[in-house]
Amino acid sequence: MKIAIIGTGNLGLSIAKGMILNNSFTTLYLTRRNTQPLNKWKDSKKVYITSNNSYATKHSDIIICSVQPTQFREILHDLKPILNKKHLLISTVAGFTINEIERILSPDISIVRAMPNTAISVRKSMTCLCSNDSGKKTIEVANAIFGRLGNTAIIDEAHMRAATVLCASGIAFWMRLIRATTQGGVQLGFDADEALKMSMYTAMGAASLLIDGKKHPESEIDKVTTPMGCTITGLNEMEHRGVSSSIIKGLAASFDKINEISKES
Repeated sequence: MKIAIIGTGNLGLSIAKGMILNNSFTTLYLTRRNTQPLNKWKDSKKVYITSNNSYATKHSDIIICSVQPTQFREILHDLKPILNKKHLLISTVAGFTINEIERILSPDISIVRAMPNTAISVRKSMTCLCSNDSGKKTIEVANAIFGRLGNTAIIDEAHMRAATVLCASGIAFWMRLIRATTQGGVQLGFDADEALKMSMYTAMGAASLLIDGKKHPESEIDKVTTPMGCTITGLNEMEHRGVSSSIIKGLAASFDKINEISKES
């Protein structure tokens, strides 16, 4: 596959790192205005660095746009003369709908919206996908690309903003929870490095129990809570302090914000 990543910032570079680890391309073009941060990749086999989006697009079949929403419209207008029915355009731009992309390009172009998260750099992303009508025949191509970089779900576009909050922003939310348990571990007497290791691998173990065992969280909680025990005492104190409510309110606040940004754009 000949792939171009237009806008190799934090997310675009994470996607590139995952692809390079997998060697899942024939050629890979990475673009950004200032290419200096990409210099470490210029000697990688089959990877090309450029600031010319049009050049990268001309030499690619799959175009992954990972730019800021404020830049996306101008970039689409620049690429419009180059793109044709043979191309697959994948957008990771939050809040920019398929209809908006079609109005600039054409409904005949295969368009897929993808919402990965930065864990894609270690091939552990949860990526949500949706497409226009023309993209229905190629969404499996996008699904295969991102499936090699973690897990995927094909969803209705109406849920894409919620997926952005739950999966993309969700990385930061989980990082904050891991940091909080690390801080708690330090208060209990561990060195920071020890507490962080315990928190990270305990979080990974909890997720693995649900993924591998296909269980509901409450069934796993029941296994470690005994009457009048320390676990249920800690859980109840957290609930008294509003831990679940705070997390849900945080998700809802992020969802309100992305809706607000979408209206402004």
